[in-house]
Amino acid sequence: MINVTLKDGVVKQFDAPLTVFDIAQAISAGLARNACAGIVDGTTQDLRFVVDKDCKVEICTFDDEEGKKAFRHTASHIMAQAVKRLFPETKLAIGPAIADGFYYDFDRETPFTEDELKHIEEEMKKIVKEDLKLERFELPRAEAIKLMEERQEPYKVELINDLPEDAVISFYKQGEYTDLCAGPHLMSTKPVKAFKLMSVAGAYWRGSEKNKMLSRIYGTAYTKASDLDAYLTMLEEAKKRDHRKLGKELKLFALLEEGPGFPFFLPKGMIVKNTLIDYWREIHKKAGYVEVSTPIILNRQLWERSGHWDHYKENMYTTVIDEEDYAIKPMNCPGGMLVYKQDLHSYRDLPLRVGELGIVHRHEKSGQLHGLMRVRCFTQDDAHIFMTQDQIKDEISKVIALIDSVYKLFGFKYHVELSTRPEDSMGSDEAWEAATNGLIGALEANNMPYVVNEGDGAFYGPKIDFHLQDSIGRTWQCGTIQLDMNLPERFDLTYTDRDGSKKRPVMIHRVCFGSIERFIGILIEHYAGALPTWLSPVQAKVLPISDKFADYADSVAKKLDEAGIRVETDHRAEKIGFKIREARNERVPYMIVVGEKDMEAGKVSLRSRANGEEGQMELDSLINRITEEIKTRANN
Repeated sequence: MINVTLKDGVVKQFDAPLTVFDIAQAISAGLARNACAGIVDGTTQDLRFVVDKDCKVEICTFDDEEGKKAFRHTASHIMAQAVKRLFPETKLAIGPAIADGFYYDFDRETPFTEDELKHIEEEMKKIVKEDLKLERFELPRAEAIKLMEERQEPYKVELINDLPEDAVISFYKQGEYTDLCAGPHLMSTKPVKAFKLMSVAGAYWRGSEKNKMLSRIYGTAYTKASDLDAYLTMLEEAKKRDHRKLGKELKLFALLEEGPGFPFFLPKGMIVKNTLIDYWREIHKKAGYVEVSTPIILNRQLWERSGHWDHYKENMYTTVIDEEDYAIKPMNCPGGMLVYKQDLHSYRDLPLRVGELGIVHRHEKSGQLHGLMRVRCFTQDDAHIFMTQDQIKDEISKVIALIDSVYKLFGFKYHVELSTRPEDSMGSDEAWEAATNGLIGALEANNMPYVVNEGDGAFYGPKIDFHLQDSIGRTWQCGTIQLDMNLPERFDLTYTDRDGSKKRPVMIHRVCFGSIERFIGILIEHYAGALPTWLSPVQAKVLPISDKFADYADSVAKKLDEAGIRVETDHRAEKIGFKIREARNERVPYMIVVGEKDMEAGKVSLRSRANGEEGQMELDSLINRITEEIKTRANN
C-alpha cells in the first residue's frame, strides 16, 4: 500500500506504483487535463514519474510556477522541432523556460528574420495539431553521445561530456524530434495552442564571449488565447510607458555614453528625487529613525571584515590609495557597523534605528544595464536597526507596516517572498536558523502569506522581499528586510544588558524604495509619466491666450508660487490649443488658461489632467485644491 499525501493534507492510498499523472486522474479528470508537472517530496517531477513509496505529491497546473515552466519548456521543444523541420542544417543548443516565456539557442549561418519567425510559428501550429506524445528515455553516456553525434548535434555532445559521471542522461522524443533534456514536460504537444514568437537576439554559447555567437529566439506560451492576448496587450502598453522614453521626453534624466549605467538627473528629475527623499525623511523621523552618512570609499580591511571582499568582490569597484587597496561601497552596512561602534550602548538604547540615503556602486555587466532599473550607481534608502533578541518580532512588524504604508500611498499591491540561505554564505547554521525563524515568526504574527524562495538570501542573512505590482500587472522587487546575526559578530558589536553583562545585538538591514533611482523608473511606468500632483516637477502651468494677458498670467503664477505650488508660465507666441497640447504631453496636472474674460473677472479657466475642461473658477479656490492634494499626497 502506498500512502500519498496531497497538498491539502488529504492522504490517498494506492495498491501499486503509479505515475504522477495517474494520481492527478485519481483526484479528478479535470485536474489531470490541466496537469503540467508534479512536486514529489519537494522535487519537481515529470507527469510520467513513478511513485512507488509513501510521499507528498502536489499536482501543478499552469497556475503554478512549476507548471508554467513545464508548459513553456514543452513550447520551446515544439519551436525547436519546427526549426529543424524548416531548417534541418540548424544545430541545437539549449532551450529553457524563463520568466514570462521561453527561448531556444540555435547555431545557424544567418540570424532568423521576422518572416522566418512567422513560418516557424505556422509549423509549430502543425506540430500542436499532430498531438505528438512526449516520451522520456534514458541512455548510458556512450550511447547518448553516439545518438547526438549521429544527429550532428555538437552542442548536445558537449553538454553530455560535461555531465557528472553518475548523472542520469535523459532525452525527450516527440515524433521525429529528439532532444537531450532533464524535463519535466507535458504529456503531449496538443495543449500548447496559444503561443507567440517574440524576437531574435544574439547569445554567446554558455554565456561566454569567448564562444560562438548563436541565434536566440524568444517566445511565450499560454493555455488560453485570451491570456496570450492580454499579455501582448500589456507589452504594448509597457512600450508606451517605457521610463527611458518618458524620462527623456519629460526631461527627468539622461543616459549618456560617457557613463553607461550612471544616470544623470536633470533639474525636473531632481525635483522628483528630492520630493521622494523629503517624504522618506518625514516618515522615518516619525518612526524613530536617526540619519547618518558614511563614506563612499573605504579600505580593503573593512571589506574583508564584512565578508564583501570574499563574497562580493566581482561586483565591486576597487582602487589604490597610498599603496593600500580600497573599494567603493556596494552596500552601506559596513559603514553602519562603524557608526554603531562610535558609542557604548546599553539595552536602554535599543532598538537603535539608523537610516542612510547612501550612494552605492555595483559593477553590472553592460548587457544587463536597463535605464534606471539596472544601473551601476544608485541611492539606497537604507536603514540598520540594532536590537535585542526579544525585540526582533516587534521591530520587523514595524518595518513591515512602514513599507506597507509607502506602497499603499502609490496604489501598489504586493506579495512577499522569504529568501533563505544561499550556497555562498557566511555564519553558523545556528545563526542562520535563528534568523530565518525570526523572519517566519514576524510574517506569521502579521498574518502575511509568503512564498519561500530557497537559496536567494543575502550572503550574511535571510530576507523578506516585497514584490510590488504596478498598474499594468508587472511585478518589481523593491523593499527588503534582512535579519543579520553575522555582521554584529564579525564587527564585535555589543551592548550592556540589565545585569551589566556584554551582549551581542541583532541587526536588521532594510530598504523601502530599494533604489530611489529604480523606484522613480517604476513610478514613471506605473503612472505612464503622469506623476501625482505632489510628485510632479511642474504642478501647474499658466497659459495666457496672447501677450495682452502676460502680466495677468504672471500675477496668477506668482500667487501659485507663493502658495508653494511648482508653476511655469508659457509665454510663447503660440496658439492656445498648441500650448494646451504641449502641457498635456508634459503630464502637467493643472493647466490654467487666462484670457480677457478671466482677467476682467479676476478668475482663471481650468483644464485638469484628471477631469479635462473644468471651466472658470476663483484662483484662491484652485490654490486650496492643489495645496490640499500636495499636503495629503493624493494618489491622483
